[in-house]
Amino acid sequence: MQFEFSTASRIIFGSGKLDLLGDFVGELGKQVFIVSGCPREISDRLTNLLETQGITYSFVKVKPEPTIDLVQELVDLCQRSKSEVVIGIGGGTAIDTAKATAALVTNPGNITNYLEVIGENQPFSRPSLPLIAVPTTAGTGSEVTRNAVLGSSTHHIKVSLRSRYLLPRIALVDPDLSLSVPPSITAYSGLDTLTQLIEPFTCNTTNPLTDALCKEGIQRVGRSIYQAFNQGSELSARQDMSLASLFSGLALANARLGAVHGLAGPLGGELSAPHGVICACLLPHVMQTNLSALVKQNPDHPSVERYKVSAELLIGDPSATADEGIQWVGDFCKHARIPQLSTFGLSESMFDKLIEKSIKASSMKGNPVTLSELEMRNILQMCL
Repeated sequence: MQFEFSTASRIIFGSGKLDLLGDFVGELGKQVFIVSGCPREISDRLTNLLETQGITYSFVKVKPEPTIDLVQELVDLCQRSKSEVVIGIGGGTAIDTAKATAALVTNPGNITNYLEVIGENQPFSRPSLPLIAVPTTAGTGSEVTRNAVLGSSTHHIKVSLRSRYLLPRIALVDPDLSLSVPPSITAYSGLDTLTQLIEPFTCNTTNPLTDALCKEGIQRVGRSIYQAFNQGSELSARQDMSLASLFSGLALANARLGAVHGLAGPLGGELSAPHGVICACLLPHVMQTNLSALVKQNPDHPSVERYKVSAELLIGDPSATADEGIQWVGDFCKHARIPQLSTFGLSESMFDKLIEKSIKASSMKGNPVTLSELEMRNILQMCL
């Protein structure tokens, strides 16, 4: 048994913790570059906290989804502002954009030098500017991951920057910030969280530490995602989902993902759909395809049992079967009215190109079973 575990230097979790942010920033610098993707009432709270501490700041508002061109623009702005600290506050878009900006400010060359797949995939040689990540949705877990996912409009694909230098100095998770998230985004981001718990738990590089995080996270999603969706003001449900999201980020950063994310990268480059919607639509179909392929090829494969354990935790029933767990995921997708991807322009004419790109995706290499092109085509067909 061998594994490595890396995460943010400091994780702070709890309701009301945003109020402490000014103190944390003051320990790192006096000039701050803020990348925001959150509602104005939250960003106003943040800037008021900084002003109270005598900290000056530059502020940029970003929209989904993060792109290579946007990051390059923000790098230039951050350098001109002579910022000493970067804060990313919002969903995965804002935090990934902030992480990429903080790293590229201190490392020489162009962003393409460091991108995987479409770039040179060079390693960063210098630490990033100190970064504080503050999620306002329970979804990506980006506050504790060492990658930043960016879209390329030229190549029609989403690719990653990856480095230990992308890990934030501080991850501050305040579940109160997610109370105003609307039901649709609660569902999309919550299913993204569930994907990022199930895939590391069933991937081909599991380890005991990420297993523990995944089990706890899956259980919390199972007991709280319906309530968070139906009654968004229920703090206990929001706390469960925020913690599950944090655990999902810790897990994916230290194990691997799978076919959901292997397909989601190319799909995200071709469609205007948010990442969470894509993962939500794919998840039950990938789970079913993986389980069927595993049972057919190697019924004693450990991931077969892990899909059953996932079902037990989601449903809260030790007698639950893997198929019942997949049905549970599908039922929530129906309850939350997750749209089919044809809504965003997916068509059969795109399948060959999407499958070709998916086979090369790093996430696909973590899938517990190698899927055939026909199996991937069937998954995409079920998402139309």
